[in-house]
Amino acid sequence: MLLTILFLALLFGFIGKFLGFAFKFSWGLIKVIFGAVVFPIVLISLVFSGLIAIAFPLLIIAGVIALIVSVAKA
Repeated sequence: MLLTILFLALLFGFIGKFLGFAFKFSWGLIKVIFGAVVFPIVLISLVFSGLIAIAFPLLIIAGVIALIVSVAKA
C-alpha cells in the first residue's frame, strides 16, 4: 500500500513536469506562429483594405520593439 501511494505521488509529479514543459513549448510555438504568419497577414490585409494609416505605425512599432530586443540580447 505504501509503495502504491509513493508510486502515484511520483507519477503525478512526473506528469506535472511534462505538462509544464508542454505549456512552455506550446507558448513558444504560438509566439513564433503569430510573429511569422499572423502579424504579416494582418498588415497586408490592412494595406489592401486601404488602412495604411494603421498598418504603417504598427509596422514601425514592431520594428522598434524588434530592434530593442535584439540589442538587449547582445
